[in-house]
Amino acid sequence: MLVAGVLLAAFGLGLTATGAALMVAEASQRDGRYAYTDTDRVQTVGHAITTTPLTVHVDEGVSVGTFSLDDLISLQLRATSVVPDQDVFIGIADAADVSAYLSDVPHAVFGDDPWDTGYSVDNPMAWGSGADDDTVFDDTVLDEVPGTRAPEPPAEQDFWTQSATGSDQQTITVELQSGDWVVVVMNADGTRPVWVDVQVGAHTELFGLANPGALVSGIVALVLGLPLILLGAAGLGRDIDRGPGVGVPGAAAGPDPLRLSGHLDPGVSRAMWLIKWALAIPHYIVMALLWFGLVVTTIASGFAILFTGRYPRSWFMFSVGVLRWNWRVGFYAYSALGTDRYPPFSLAPADYPAGLDVAYPGQLSRGLVLVKWWLLVIPHLFIVGILTGGGAALSSASEDGDAGWNFSLVGLLVLIAAIGLLFTGRYLPGLFNLIVGLNRWVYRVGSYVLLLRDEYPPFRLDQGPEEPVEPEPGDAGSAMGRGETPPEQPTAGERPRS
Repeated sequence: MLVAGVLLAAFGLGLTATGAALMVAEASQRDGRYAYTDTDRVQTVGHAITTTPLTVHVDEGVSVGTFSLDDLISLQLRATSVVPDQDVFIGIADAADVSAYLSDVPHAVFGDDPWDTGYSVDNPMAWGSGADDDTVFDDTVLDEVPGTRAPEPPAEQDFWTQSATGSDQQTITVELQSGDWVVVVMNADGTRPVWVDVQVGAHTELFGLANPGALVSGIVALVLGLPLILLGAAGLGRDIDRGPGVGVPGAAAGPDPLRLSGHLDPGVSRAMWLIKWALAIPHYIVMALLWFGLVVTTIASGFAILFTGRYPRSWFMFSVGVLRWNWRVGFYAYSALGTDRYPPFSLAPADYPAGLDVAYPGQLSRGLVLVKWWLLVIPHLFIVGILTGGGAALSSASEDGDAGWNFSLVGLLVLIAAIGLLFTGRYLPGLFNLIVGLNRWVYRVGSYVLLLRDEYPPFRLDQGPEEPVEPEPGDAGSAMGRGETPPEQPTAGERPRS
């Protein structure tokens, strides 16, 4: 049920998002409106700027519903002269007629090679030299075609299918028709250079045809998928709750409700970590399904907590099981490299070097659920971003817009440990204890974000394979719990030492 629900819900989310996008696009094109691209400023020292031939084939008489195919989409082209008081001409015509008109006329064609340029920033009107001269303006590349003659004014030609001339913004509407078409932008008098702002707009009825089906199908898939996820997760949670090792008194006792353990295997391989990430691929697939289900059950549990003050126990056990599975795979493959034993495909506790448990809360705050996962946890999220590299706090964008770098402290330490294993065959115990402690911090924050407990995660790094145990007040073990040696007790008849 969980797998089927996740697949249906994911499919439904995609279709619903597509339907919503189509709805927005349809609204933007109502009443014959067009959606336009950003303004693109282009120039050439030639007499014209043209597009490469666009081949269109439309079967006459073919229709979709009440729309004929050639009415389903139309284009608008805009051109405005950058030079004041310069009349601009824009037109579309058959490619053969345009080729004959511009034969031996210097002009520019929108090209595909953005690297071979002849554009000069210091002199934007300069024409580059070389056999293949190109002009670039605002990232638009034009292939310059040489020639020796000047053309006649374009408006005097009679082969244009659509054309417009004037000093302000000129627009032509292009219907979908069969043929090889070329768009031409020139100065109205045919002189050079040509320097214009251009835009392309589109209008289609296809959004209205596709939208209802996509949106309705997405909603139906969600309606079917989400209950399957909730029922499947509840069933898995009940199975975990009935299994061995669950509900044992003291299993999650201590200063923190989450108990994470990780014990280093003494015989960890030198080089097996090089392929562990690949061996764990089946786990990644299962975990993707489980985490999708975990998000759904967490949202549903949030509503349950808001109205009842309790986390449904079966969904709680499922959530803890997903965290447990995630920690085992991380301990094996990428977060600690502490064992060569392959993780079990199980949500329940098992005999494995890595373990995780969270004590089930009897009662949770109703109001706290509204703010804990997005407001109260923000300081911890910055720290988790540093530990795992998943936070945007350390992402920086370079000047050219490329993605910045992410720093992961855990990833760096695990890499150091892996290199040490490769060359020395030893895993430094102190380094291992630190890595486990950092992971413990991450999972404590994760359990809080997932609404499993109300106790705020401590700003404390507890290193080592086991959680610290909180001793009873006055217990002689209190000193041992802090790693200290308790004082010796005097025997009968012996004078106590100070």
